[in-house]
Amino acid sequence: MEQSQNNYSRRSFLKVSSLTGGGMMIGFSWLANLVPNEALASAVTPKEWAELTGFIKITPDNLVTIFNPNPEFGTNVMTSLPMMVNEELQADWSKVIVEMGDYDTPRFKSQFTGGSRGMAQAWKPLRTAGATARMMLMQAAANEWNVPVAELTVTNGIISHKSSSKSANFGALATSASKLTAPTKVELKKTSEFSLLGTAQKNKVGKNIVAGDSLFTMDYKHEGMLIAMVIHPPAFGMTLKSFDATEAKKMPGIKDVFDIQVYKDGYTRAGFDTRAFNKLIAVVGNSTWEVMNARKKVVAQWVPIETTKEMVASWGGKKEETTPAGLESTDEHMKQMQEMQKKPGKVLRKDGNPEAAFAKAKKVIERTYTAPFLSHNPMEPISCFAHITDEKAYFVAPIQIPEMMKQNIMTNLDIPGDKIEMKLTRMGGGFGRRAYGHYIVEAGHISKKVKAPVKLIYTREDDMTNGVYRPTYMVSYKAAIDENNNVTALHIKGGGIPEGAVHENRFPAGVFENYIAEGWDIPSNITIGAFRAPGSNFIASAEQTFLDELAETIGKDPLDYRIELLKKAKANPVGKYNEYDADRYIGVLELVKQKSNWGKTDKNVKRGVAAYFCHSSYAAHVVDVTMKNGQPVIENVVSALDCGFVVNPEGAKNMVEGAIVDGIGNALYGGMRFEKGVAMQKNLNQYRIIRAKEAPKKIEVNFVQNTIDPTGLGEPPFPPVFGALANALYKATGKRLYNQPYLNELNKS
Repeated sequence: MEQSQNNYSRRSFLKVSSLTGGGMMIGFSWLANLVPNEALASAVTPKEWAELTGFIKITPDNLVTIFNPNPEFGTNVMTSLPMMVNEELQADWSKVIVEMGDYDTPRFKSQFTGGSRGMAQAWKPLRTAGATARMMLMQAAANEWNVPVAELTVTNGIISHKSSSKSANFGALATSASKLTAPTKVELKKTSEFSLLGTAQKNKVGKNIVAGDSLFTMDYKHEGMLIAMVIHPPAFGMTLKSFDATEAKKMPGIKDVFDIQVYKDGYTRAGFDTRAFNKLIAVVGNSTWEVMNARKKVVAQWVPIETTKEMVASWGGKKEETTPAGLESTDEHMKQMQEMQKKPGKVLRKDGNPEAAFAKAKKVIERTYTAPFLSHNPMEPISCFAHITDEKAYFVAPIQIPEMMKQNIMTNLDIPGDKIEMKLTRMGGGFGRRAYGHYIVEAGHISKKVKAPVKLIYTREDDMTNGVYRPTYMVSYKAAIDENNNVTALHIKGGGIPEGAVHENRFPAGVFENYIAEGWDIPSNITIGAFRAPGSNFIASAEQTFLDELAETIGKDPLDYRIELLKKAKANPVGKYNEYDADRYIGVLELVKQKSNWGKTDKNVKRGVAAYFCHSSYAAHVVDVTMKNGQPVIENVVSALDCGFVVNPEGAKNMVEGAIVDGIGNALYGGMRFEKGVAMQKNLNQYRIIRAKEAPKKIEVNFVQNTIDPTGLGEPPFPPVFGALANALYKATGKRLYNQPYLNELNKS
């Protein structure tokens, strides 16, 4: 059995215990699943590995429960992760119960849904946990029947001994098994031996969702619970000076109105401790309606902020982050980015002599692409329940990374870590928005102040105007073409507010002998955060539409041209480091070419192709478009994905379909505008999202079949949708699209 980088045996992350009344519980660390390998050496000790919270529970009446600690917000981890456990456990899957585990600070070191890493990092730890449980149950049977373990078989939770005709279910053996020492080594199945993994399985908790039984924080109730809402400044770049709540406190049902400071002065923020406004007004009352009405009666004075600097912890240590003063506007942002494009940027990578190649070029093609701020808009608005007492701090929250909130809560609420408890609820969407837990700290402050259980609720307007957006971007691609129509150099230069999106070591890096990538960024007080496939969701669209235009310029088929470039990168790679695997890239392009019948469509249907690599996986889409009354109709999307071994094809297919619809919606309609710091879109009647009738009429999802360990799927299908759609729209309208949202540009005269 493989060991961790620290050379701890797998015994160090398994824990077996008897249950009161009989049975067994096998705990297993999801830490290897959830903490980057390079962090293990400094973050983990054997003692910590032994104290666990995720577990398999088997009771004497033969109930098998698998507790899933990873937060669930539509990625289907409540099914796919338990499938890994049960593949090796070999219980009767149809009878296995799956429940959401709660966050346990003292024992559980990390829980994380995001970054498309759940499947990859759980792959061996969870299968090992299942195999260990099975071996202990088999050993218990062997001891009881006085037979060799090697003569036993396990089928659907029944252990059998053929020659003696003896058999027993897991429940009958669980108590005796729990008293055994866990084996130091277990053998995991080969992929060819899987019977559950790789098969299409319906959502284990689907019935609960349909019946309305799944717990969402917005539905949570507690005896004596009050409702709270906050008031934040009306514009980015402003802060609270003073307020008068005299009239608000007279309103029916209102308990109190006061101000809070979310993070203490001098607090070193962790990577997900983002918050837009640090000083807020809290209104607390008996009901949502009463609090909403009372908020309108609060009279506040807001003043401009001063430029500030604060320390932010990152994977590489700490960095200083500047929040500039000023009231920012979208039009001014565009001018600032255009000015930055004229100046030399920071050279991120340089191969060969691109300057000389451009000087010799017979033709130069250069195009610039932009994209606006985007709002996450999860269907369930932001909410958190908090009850702070002397004994404990209890939270009920929809958070993607609960462990990241621990230090924030401890420092800013002055609560010891061993007193923090958190119940994890199902999230009504996230897309990165719920990786940021400022609202948890806000709810804690309010509960401490009123000395009561409180549910903090953000309205849609609160969330859409409170920041944590996808950044706004600009990038230029420039290619040099010689007299033989060969591309001799490529120059990529771009940035964003407040961060850029150039991935200098991704395709087409490694293809051209002369290549340069430059980047820049502009500080902003408009708060940004992770948005499905951060950075990639923009740069993929720019890259893939430029490659299409480049292929057209030199007279080549756009899909075949991509394959040609990748074969060149495979045969003679340029540069010391290229992130991507050319073979896997080629694989998705060849598969989508075959499945879409590329080149054989109806003349009235116009199609575009795009492919992209991110989060260790590869995705390619062919989008078919027709025009009706001057507007695009998405007829069909054919997709090809290489995400390694597909754990649950049913859930994986659903995830790709969701990414396609989400990508098309953001590409066509998404965008936030600002005027003097004020968000111009405040609700969904102003911020356009895709509607059901605008979704593709048909989506076909295909997976490259291989035995590579899972490499991630939540984000990779999303970025190339933008480019494939833009390329299809060009074929349908004759107009190249350079600025998102595409529909705005398409409808311009």
